[in-house]
Amino acid sequence: MSWDLTRCDDGVLRCGWCTATPMYQQYHDQEWGRPVADDRRLFEKLCLESFQAGLSWRTILEKRSNFRAAFHQFDWAAMAAMGPQDVERLLQNAGIIRHRGKIEAVIHNAQRMPELLAEFGSLAAFVWSFEGLMPAQPELITLEHIRKHTTSPASDAMANALKKRGWKFLGSTTLHAFMQSMGLVNDHLSGCASRDVVLQMRDDFIIPS
Repeated sequence: MSWDLTRCDDGVLRCGWCTATPMYQQYHDQEWGRPVADDRRLFEKLCLESFQAGLSWRTILEKRSNFRAAFHQFDWAAMAAMGPQDVERLLQNAGIIRHRGKIEAVIHNAQRMPELLAEFGSLAAFVWSFEGLMPAQPELITLEHIRKHTTSPASDAMANALKKRGWKFLGSTTLHAFMQSMGLVNDHLSGCASRDVVLQMRDDFIIPS
C-alpha cells in the first residue's frame, strides 16, 4: 500500500494512508483535518490519541464504538466519577486497549476538565489558541514534509500547557496528530481531493473564543 497519493477505485485521489479499509477512507474523507469546535468531540479525540500512543490510528478507529461505550460517550463528568473498580472492569474489556496507564490517564484528564473549562471557557477555546503557533506550511504538502514534521511549536506548547495543568499521556507527537485530525493544520497531501475542501472549511470556520 502506498502512503503517498493513491487513485482509488472511485477515481478520486486520496492520501494513500487511508486506503486500507472503507472505514479508514470514510474517516479520511469526512473527519480528518476538518476543523472542530465541539468540546465533546475534541475531548474524545484527546482520549483516543492517548490510547493510540505506540499503536496505529486504524487500530483505534476500529475500536472507537467500543471506547465510546466504555467511557460514557466521552462525557467527561461521567468519566470523572469512574474509580478503581471501573479501571479493573475496563482492563477485562477486549473491545478497547487494555492498558492500565492509559485508562487511568483518560479518567484523570476528565477530572481535570472542569478546571480547564473554568480557565478558558471551553476546551475548544483552549485548543484553538495554539493554532497561531503552527508554522506556515509550504506551498506543496508532500509525504516527505509530513514525515519530517511529527511535532511543531504548537504541539510543544500545548503539551507543556496540559502538563502544567496536570493532564497525562499527551506528549507533543500525540498532540501534533490531534492537531492534524482536528483541523489546526491541513496535512492532506497536495493533490488529495480533500485538501481544498478542508482549506475552504477552515476559511469559513470561526475560531472559538
